[in-house]
Amino acid sequence: MAPGLRFGAAFSLLVVLAAYWYRQQVQDELDGRLETVLSSLLKAESKVDLEQRPRVAVGFGGCLDIVADGVALLNKAGVRPSNKPIHHNDIKTEEHLAESFAYFFRPGAASERFVSNITLFRQLVKATQSLPRVRWSLGGNAPVMANRLAIEGCEVLMGSRLTSDLVDVLQEHVTVTSKAVDEMDIHLILEYSSGSKWGELMSQRANRFILHSDSSNPMLESLEDFEAQLLEFNPALLVVSGLQMMDNFPFKQGQSEERLKALQSLMLSVDRTTGIHFEMASFVNEDLLKSLFTYIVPYADSLGMNEQELPNLLSMVKGGNITLLSDPYPRVACVLDQMRELYHILNSQEVTFGQRKLTRLHVHTLAFQAIIVAKGSAWKNTMSATAKASLTANRHVCGSPHIDTSKAKLIMDDSFSVSRELGSKKIPLQENRPVSCWEENDYEICVAPVLVCTEVYQTVGGGDNISAASLVLQI
Repeated sequence: MAPGLRFGAAFSLLVVLAAYWYRQQVQDELDGRLETVLSSLLKAESKVDLEQRPRVAVGFGGCLDIVADGVALLNKAGVRPSNKPIHHNDIKTEEHLAESFAYFFRPGAASERFVSNITLFRQLVKATQSLPRVRWSLGGNAPVMANRLAIEGCEVLMGSRLTSDLVDVLQEHVTVTSKAVDEMDIHLILEYSSGSKWGELMSQRANRFILHSDSSNPMLESLEDFEAQLLEFNPALLVVSGLQMMDNFPFKQGQSEERLKALQSLMLSVDRTTGIHFEMASFVNEDLLKSLFTYIVPYADSLGMNEQELPNLLSMVKGGNITLLSDPYPRVACVLDQMRELYHILNSQEVTFGQRKLTRLHVHTLAFQAIIVAKGSAWKNTMSATAKASLTANRHVCGSPHIDTSKAKLIMDDSFSVSRELGSKKIPLQENRPVSCWEENDYEICVAPVLVCTEVYQTVGGGDNISAASLVLQI
């Protein structure tokens, strides 16, 4: 070989080796950074020890979840991909299903819809029987939150109606207030990962599209049994959830309002020292959402929601409109501004008998957790609770209590502005102190990055697990 060729080959080899070495150095640095963030979050979480089991009451709803790959299920059921993403409040036809799934699939937004066509719903359930990797599990907001609360060390009273076999999978310290039933409402969980393709559409992030055709949950059938045991249980916290099951359900005239008034009465019955948390969800029925602002929201002092539900709620408060979709990857400054605005609007309204001031607001996003707590309120340990929310997000989505940083990534910016206002303070992400907390006006704000799971096991129930885990450390 000529000297020039030998030199060229040697130089090329050196370039390849240098590139490999550099890439390895960068990877080692990233791995070390994730490990530091993880150990710091674990340290923050462990700063609070439960001296005794807090008593928490949680309602409502319960179901059997059938979890399947959403694209595979639709293909198996013969539902053809739609290139016309259109939102429908409820699903009446295969075309409605295809258009609605496409609408939320592309941005990767979580959604839950009532299927008024029971024949179609049963066809979809039947189609899951021949699919691989289908999971059957206990579902519904109340059971999922109850199990998480018990795992984290609480004594739980749960308002839900379950079959005896599903009662058996509840954690040891969960008491169900209603007798076992013979049949359960079924929810179809159409999950998909980031980059999944359906026809010409590709999802921007992992999420799920939930379908149900419930008859029991929308009526809050466990409410009276729950109420009968609630006062004697004397909880430190009452969690209200599962009201999205009422969305677009074919109630008789005045029936929905009647059930919400009954729930309002239950909320009024608890002692003022008992915190009340309302876990939001995906709502599209404007009349129902307006009713929630009349009968439920003013009687809770804590709200929990995700990055889609926050702007929807804020839009309804400001102008009475529904916001179906919003940014699936919102910046911290944007979310904090929305949280501040919602907090101030709800607390500026006149408080009448039995109503409560909003003293806690928790928003969970894919990239970060943010919690606002009023100064002087009964809510404690906000920094540790925010860290726990972040860790729980990874544990749940990856399906493991052990967090493996080789299956995680940070997508929150290395520094974030506390507001979109010009000249706002910027806070750097410090690996050894990843939870940032500061005071403003009459409240404290804490923000923590999420170690985003890169090998998704499940997304359904994420918000319920995250909210429940963080609340444990604050009561």
